[in-house]
Amino acid sequence: QVHLVESGGGSVQAGGSLRLSCAVSGFTYSTYCMAWFRQAPGKEREGVARIDSDGGRNYADSVKGRFTIVQLHADDLVYLQMNSLKPEDTAMYYCAASIGRCGYGVISEYDYNYWGQGTQVTVSS
Repeated sequence: QVHLVESGGGSVQAGGSLRLSCAVSGFTYSTYCMAWFRQAPGKEREGVARIDSDGGRNYADSVKGRFTIVQLHADDLVYLQMNSLKPEDTAMYYCAASIGRCGYGVISEYDYNYWGQGTQVTVSS
């Protein structure tokens, strides 16, 4: 059974940094896509970053240059390093996984089969 468990959320002032972690278990596919999403109250879920099993990465325009997605195969971990945080980054952040290569274009929640429970990130001005 696949489990994704996020951690690392918290409260930070604008300009600060956080690193989110996603611990993956039970996911034994050799070709896959891992992603981070976020959802703020009253807003739709937004794809933030994704990484392919071969290391290819994509980012939403809103986070390019500030966020970095990293995968550690040996530890079954996926990180989201978030720098230069802004109040508009405040949201619940979710880790997601899909079987097969990452898609193209917008990072869509409909492409992902497995989800974690989320970790809250709050950025104050």
